[in-house]
Amino acid sequence: MSLGKKQERFSRLLCDLLNFAHQAGYEVRLGDIFRDPRVHGGLGEKKGYGHRNSAHKLKLAADLNLTKDGVYLQGEAAHRAHTELHKFWDFVGGAERIPNDLNHYSFEHGGIR
Repeated sequence: MSLGKKQERFSRLLCDLLNFAHQAGYEVRLGDIFRDPRVHGGLGEKKGYGHRNSAHKLKLAADLNLTKDGVYLQGEAAHRAHTELHKFWDFVGGAERIPNDLNHYSFEHGGIR
C-alpha cells in the first residue's frame, strides 16, 4: 500500500480510535501527530526530540493523552487505559505497541512504526 493510502487509512482509523476512547469514558488530549522535518529533521535524521525514524514524520502516528473524570491518567491507570485502547487499535489493524511508548498509536511503513 502506498504511503498516501496508509496516511488516509490512518486518519480514518484514528477517528475510530478516538470514538472508542470516548465510548470507554475517556477524554483525549492530542499530543504529537506530525513532526515537521524543518524542526525534527527528515526521516533518518535525529534533530530535536523523538526517534530519527519516527512514524510521526510520515504522518502515520499520533500520541494520545487520556483523562477520565477530569483527571489526567498516569501510572497504572494510564497503563490500563492504553492497554484497552491498544487492543482496539490492534483489532482495526494498527501497528503493534512500541514498548515504553504507552500513548503512541501508529501504522507501520517500511519497518517504521
